[in-house]
Amino acid sequence: MTSTTRTSPDCVPLARAQRAGEPDDRESRHDARRYLEVPGPFHMHRGGELPQITIAYETWGELTPRHDNAILLYTGLSPSAHAACSARDPSPGWWEFMIGPDKPIDTNHFFVVCVNSLGSCFGSTGPASTDPRTGKPYRLSFPELAVEDIARAGRATVKALGIDRLHTVMGASLGGMAATAYAIEYADDVENVALISSAAHASPAAIAIRSLQREIIRSDPMWRGGYYDEGRGPVEGMRIARKLGLMSYRSADEWRHRFGRDKVRNRDLADAFSIEFQIESYLDANARKFTPVFDANCYLYLSRAMDWFDVADHGGSIEVGLARMRAARILILGVDSDSLFPAYQQEELTNILRSHGRDVSYVSLPSIEGHDSFLVDKERFGPPIKEFLEQVMIATTRTTSTG
Repeated sequence: MTSTTRTSPDCVPLARAQRAGEPDDRESRHDARRYLEVPGPFHMHRGGELPQITIAYETWGELTPRHDNAILLYTGLSPSAHAACSARDPSPGWWEFMIGPDKPIDTNHFFVVCVNSLGSCFGSTGPASTDPRTGKPYRLSFPELAVEDIARAGRATVKALGIDRLHTVMGASLGGMAATAYAIEYADDVENVALISSAAHASPAAIAIRSLQREIIRSDPMWRGGYYDEGRGPVEGMRIARKLGLMSYRSADEWRHRFGRDKVRNRDLADAFSIEFQIESYLDANARKFTPVFDANCYLYLSRAMDWFDVADHGGSIEVGLARMRAARILILGVDSDSLFPAYQQEELTNILRSHGRDVSYVSLPSIEGHDSFLVDKERFGPPIKEFLEQVMIATTRTTSTG
């Protein structure tokens, strides 16, 4: 890879009161999203097709003349493509501490492309999008969505940007699954892989939680079999499902240290079961911010895609599936307090990939913030990602100079 120093963008992140990774109810002053129109038909992994798709994405940094410094970033279930601020949109992104000049993913050297997942509701085609064949939202007529579809939509995006081979594909949570699918299905077109708080497939416990979330949403009378009017969806179901999700995203130790048994002020004494503890207040406030901005059907589709994903589908077993991954170097990163994607799942990926002779760096971090640690624990997550990319850059430079 050609290493070139880039000019730092005119980007001053706006101040924010909430913790990183939590919904922001303010509208961005600007919009840096770009849109790729992919003509159809777009054939879905589990059958069915879309007549065409749109993928929303954002970029940071500059592509080298050789197009050899591109990083494709896949998101978790709920974020948009706005991973970091830029001159076009100075509002803070969901991975603000990670992406930018002199940050762990250093845009002085790398060209970063973050895509909004196919099936989401932040600019990419999903169940809330208009079906051009009917002029109405897809709703449940949207075909079954798989992680492999998300991976292929991301590939279409980078190909449209003139990128045939990625320097690195990376992602966390659902995004880690998408990055895994990419590295397996397009093995010759990716040099390095970074899988963060992810796994070869969902655990039974994770499936159980998401299944209950989906049932809660569908049990809300306002869901109306999936064909609710815009702005009048299953608000209460989404609110409760989001609370349950938050319980799986964080850890009991974090709740203990952060909230303890602290009580709220000005409790509604007229209601015997009103919010009394600070932890209840936090869950409620977060859920009420999230519900208005995320479409219920999109949540259902993306959630189920996570449950369906299984590396074993790519050859008959996890071992055979991962053997198809030919990346030169792989980073696998997680935390020991993650109950949604437990550390044993990252260890499984590491052991199998190493058994196939892959160069794997495995890091398990002692964060207490559970699955969402990658969104909020700057001190622990920044260094291993920075070190991995720097080592890759050095190794690539040596290979290029001796080749």
